Amino acid sequence: MVKVYRNAVGLSALAIALLQVPAHAQSADESGSNESADIVVTGTRIALPGAKSNSPIVSTSEEQIKLRSALTIEDFSTTLPQLSGGVRQGSQGSDAFGAQVLELRNFGQSRSLVLIDGTRAAPFSFRNSVDVNAIPASLIKRTDVLTGGAAAVYGADAVAGVVNFILNDDFEGLTASATGRLSTHGGAQYGGSLMLGTGLGDSGNLVLAADYTQRDPIRAYQRDWAATPNQTIASIGGVFTDVASGRKFGFGDDGAFTTSPSATSNVSENYLLVSPLKRINVAALYKYDITPQVELYGRAMYTNVRSTETGTPGATPASVNRTVSISEDNPFLTDQIRSQLTFVNGAADVNVSRSLYELGLVDYQTERNTLQVQTGLRGPLTSAVDWNVYAQYGRSTENTLITGDGLVTNNAGANNFASIVNTIDIFGPNAPGLADALGKPINGFSRKRDQFVAAATLSGTLEELFSLPAGPIGFAVGAEYRRETADIDQDTALLTGNTYRQGVQAAYTGSFDVKELYGEVLIPVLHDLPLIREFNVGGAYRLSDYNLFGTHGTWKVEGNWEVDDNVRLRATYQRVLRTPNFGEFAGGVSSLPFNALVTVDRLKPRYGGDPCVLGTGNAEQCARFGAPAQGSVDSTSAGYLTGNYYYGGNPDLKPETGFTTTAGVVITPVFAPGLTLSADWYQLDLKGAVGVIQPIAAITSCYITNPTAGNPLCNLVTRNADGSFKDAFVNNQNLGRLLQRGLDLSASYTLREDWVPGDGLRLSYQGNVVTSYEIQANPTVEAIQCKGTFGATCSSDGTTLVQPDYRHSVGVGLLFDKGVIQFDWQRIGKVRSSTAGSTETIGAQDTFDLAASYDFLEGLTMTLGIYNLFDKDPPAVSKGGVFNTFPDTYDILGRTVGLSLTASL
Repeated sequence: MVKVYRNAVGLSALAIALLQVPAHAQSADESGSNESADIVVTGTRIALPGAKSNSPIVSTSEEQIKLRSALTIEDFSTTLPQLSGGVRQGSQGSDAFGAQVLELRNFGQSRSLVLIDGTRAAPFSFRNSVDVNAIPASLIKRTDVLTGGAAAVYGADAVAGVVNFILNDDFEGLTASATGRLSTHGGAQYGGSLMLGTGLGDSGNLVLAADYTQRDPIRAYQRDWAATPNQTIASIGGVFTDVASGRKFGFGDDGAFTTSPSATSNVSENYLLVSPLKRINVAALYKYDITPQVELYGRAMYTNVRSTETGTPGATPASVNRTVSISEDNPFLTDQIRSQLTFVNGAADVNVSRSLYELGLVDYQTERNTLQVQTGLRGPLTSAVDWNVYAQYGRSTENTLITGDGLVTNNAGANNFASIVNTIDIFGPNAPGLADALGKPINGFSRKRDQFVAAATLSGTLEELFSLPAGPIGFAVGAEYRRETADIDQDTALLTGNTYRQGVQAAYTGSFDVKELYGEVLIPVLHDLPLIREFNVGGAYRLSDYNLFGTHGTWKVEGNWEVDDNVRLRATYQRVLRTPNFGEFAGGVSSLPFNALVTVDRLKPRYGGDPCVLGTGNAEQCARFGAPAQGSVDSTSAGYLTGNYYYGGNPDLKPETGFTTTAGVVITPVFAPGLTLSADWYQLDLKGAVGVIQPIAAITSCYITNPTAGNPLCNLVTRNADGSFKDAFVNNQNLGRLLQRGLDLSASYTLREDWVPGDGLRLSYQGNVVTSYEIQANPTVEAIQCKGTFGATCSSDGTTLVQPDYRHSVGVGLLFDKGVIQFDWQRIGKVRSSTAGSTETIGAQDTFDLAASYDFLEGLTMTLGIYNLFDKDPPAVSKGGVFNTFPDTYDILGRTVGLSLTASL
């Protein structure tokens, strides 16, 4: 902890000393706004002249998005310290299927709310997550990241905060761009955009935009660090055992016959690291003054995404291990094979253990369509009060075709492999006809998500009725109705478990609605006094009536004390709430073989072996549950996990509730115009958090950290009579507590002095320090300290597996009349393994980017960037990662060159 604080203090001092400024993360409320204009900042509905946020907000400007040669949101969002891993292009095996899902502060992707111009974006998954890549990057004017919770203003899900994408609805003209991003070790992303904006007389504006993005796949062999020699599968040539004699024979990967065959092969070099993607975005933004008092406004956004991923069970090919009857007149028997078999009555019983690699790797080929339409009316009710009503509808539909798998039995119940062993050549690799005989594309997932929102708001001030000595009271009051539905269907083969690799899936349908009333108030208390230039207090309350989860209230209180031109203090205290999403309360129980947690790379972080066998467990507890003796077996082998891994929903879940607190200072010294420094302390305290307890966490708690007879987590992983592990149960439940404390630090400054080269020097610092992150899996067990760790033991939802206690982004920009040169430094602090007894660590990781933008001609701009300038590989981890690392957090592309050309009229 001392080291973390030392880093924080040192970097703060560095920021002040160098007068650094976040070029790509300027605080939205400190950006020199026009004091005379009414401003709405993210986190409130009250529009006031010169409004300043009481919550910490980090903003990314349009210029910085372009400097990243951004084709997708991921191309720039991953540099923000407040945004942890989430789901990215390298998140193989997730259920996002080509989406990018944001996650704030490692608090779980379901606890970050995504907004577009202050209203909800359309979700796509049963987690209520939003694919932010459905938002055209070319249309974004600014992105605000508000951390600290905002449930009283925006409703449920805004527990860790909100990410608000502000679109360029004022654009006029014509802009076309073409962009390419090429990784030096293989892999490319390219696309283009077209945006047309036109005024509608003097009464409005219309903006039309279209984007196309294509991302090529990257496979493991294209990155040296992704080599996985232990990622073995059943032999692709096959191992054959004559049951009568016990003689074994088989074929090597090269097809050579042998009587001492290897039981395994390794094809992991062909596994996907980065999912291929094709995406089309079309959007329209409009606003039009019907009368001086009534403006029509809205948006329509459509996205088509096609992607390929490895899916839930991983890319591992299907395999068989079965005793079959080989006929003596089988036409594919060579003399070598016949000499090994014992025929009785014209047939030999042979155990066949082989991969069905001929079917290919298991791929999920998904097409998703997302549509959101919104229309509203707004205008002045009086000179001091505005009104706004809108309705929006969003729908996401997706279909997934699973390839590389097949059906175990036919309609009559006969085993398909056993039925073809005498008509198809099953001996050796690349067996001709095997794929046609056994492979079957499976209509895997058919998911549909609908969301309807209608709201009406009055906002403004009470100045026409009265004013306080310090000024008029600001307010916003309104009502909102929201209805969400989800429908997820599966192929019959998945519902019955009749596939080689998919386990047993569960279809379900769910819906809920909520009626809400909300209000905000901002009260000016004091102004223009010694040491009090302005002092305001405010609050908000939202009453939510859910048809499934009851009635709940969320609220916030806040204060803003502007001492003088140099110093401003701000603080918020809020009650937040999140209701269970569809996957949590409506999802049925699905399952995979428990041993998938040792055979599928993506699932390996969820199991770390049996502490009783490894010698790290409490001896009395191990004896109590009948565990095998220390060192007696290999608890990391597939054979040790004999049953199933059950996961799914829980209809008895309750909403999770908690409190968030922020307190900070903003310094804008008059002796350095344009300099802004800020530091905000925060606390996120969530009780009854909905989540799952992975086997590694349950086993660690039961046998190492809390080895008591009544530990309820012991029941989540059961044992067989011989002591080996049988089944794991990871259904969603209300857990204990998530508690995180930390600091957000930022500074901003642009030097425009004669001695500065060019037209100015822009310096930047944006950092996050986590001082404590406790995860309590169950109210009956002790909390685990998770700051500065990696691994599934300390993941709140199993998505982001790295919880650094320090991150920063530092930038230096050299400004010119027609361009800018930008240098950025991202740092992710040192982390240690959260696995009990492990001493493994990952050192601090630093990556650097260099980009430049220049207007060669009027209306013609070129941007060139080199990202991960020094070609830093992601850090290696001995176990618990995916392809030896954590693609959810660290850059896996290596050095990438981006080039963008933009022409404007």
